[in-house]
Amino acid sequence: MDSTIPEKANLLERLKARGFNVPPFIYLPPEDFRQERFQELEQFLKTHCDGYKVIARSAHLEERSFKSGTFDSFGTYADVGGIKYARNKMIRMAKTTKLLSIQRQQHFNGAPEIELEDMGVIVMPFIEGTGIMAKALDRTWEFGYCRDRSRKIQRGPYITQIPHDRRLVGLSTDIQDALGFQCEIEYIASPRGEIWIVQAKDISHIETLEQKESERSIRLDGVRRIRRRRNYRERALFVIDNKSFYIKLIGQCEDMLLGCPGPRPQIGDIIATVEAYQAEFLDFALKHQRYAVLGLSIQDAEDLYQIASHYLDETPELQARLSQALHDNLYQIDIFLAEADTMIAKDKLRINLGSHDAYGIDTVRNPLWSVYWHVDKHEEMVREFRRLGFVSGDTVGIEIDGDEKPTLFRL
Repeated sequence: MDSTIPEKANLLERLKARGFNVPPFIYLPPEDFRQERFQELEQFLKTHCDGYKVIARSAHLEERSFKSGTFDSFGTYADVGGIKYARNKMIRMAKTTKLLSIQRQQHFNGAPEIELEDMGVIVMPFIEGTGIMAKALDRTWEFGYCRDRSRKIQRGPYITQIPHDRRLVGLSTDIQDALGFQCEIEYIASPRGEIWIVQAKDISHIETLEQKESERSIRLDGVRRIRRRRNYRERALFVIDNKSFYIKLIGQCEDMLLGCPGPRPQIGDIIATVEAYQAEFLDFALKHQRYAVLGLSIQDAEDLYQIASHYLDETPELQARLSQALHDNLYQIDIFLAEADTMIAKDKLRINLGSHDAYGIDTVRNPLWSVYWHVDKHEEMVREFRRLGFVSGDTVGIEIDGDEKPTLFRL
């Protein structure tokens, strides 16, 4: 395999040379972007992309060392400006939204340091259809389906061993045999029945092996999960209680404006409270490779958020600083939640699963679980969690019975 070309491009080229149905594509190394060298790209777009849209896929030399989905792909306009925009967005996302994921993989999995400006790009025509991800587990092929954007009524991601087109079983076996190692294959199935191979990844190095109950337990109402082979897991727990956080912050604002016993807080103290809250997320995420989030209050504190954001409206400069800090804080909470593989919260909160999140190889041993209680019991459940004393740093077990009812207990 050519070590100067990313795995993603190398494997597509090998499959194309073997006669598999790979869409036309071009790999653009980072030097092409640095030197504004786009003649080949322009010719490719003119020859192969008669529509207005293409897919730009991330293609970094070190990408093979990170889990699937770490770096983004984007639909974009079929011109040089669109490709440059998509690459800049890939780099920007890696520096912001995906930064915690990258740091955790470096910390826990030995992923290398990476120079994001060395990001290359694979460009291929945009293909309408259903995304399908295939891989063989215990010699049995499984197929993960994600949304078909062309359909009005959407279905959530799901896994099956019986694909919609039986050709996929033989095709996947042929691809794996041709590459010579266990791989994860991404297809697009078009409405006309075509099956396009758009990505392959070597997963031969990833293990997928299988892995006490306390009296202090609490029974919940249900669980949503893609895989049902395991009915028990243990996780480090982080408790998110945004309601209490905002009340504390509003109290500080009140003390700053109205005075209080002892030193009066300043805007720097209030901003420091927000930053300390964010630091708890980062510290926890880098200490625990797998963790659960207990959401006592995540999205149900909007009124308090608005009060906190505008409490200092009479001093616009201070209010602007506080509003920006609170806005950034919401963003950091979303990033932290995205790294959790277990969500424990009221039924209203759902994990928005993409294809890699739902059934990528990295989820086989640790699939995403969304454990919930019914919304009408929310206040009662929050009181019960507080009575039992669940706090961040606890280790909890979740056991699911035959009726798909989970019980949560502290170890």
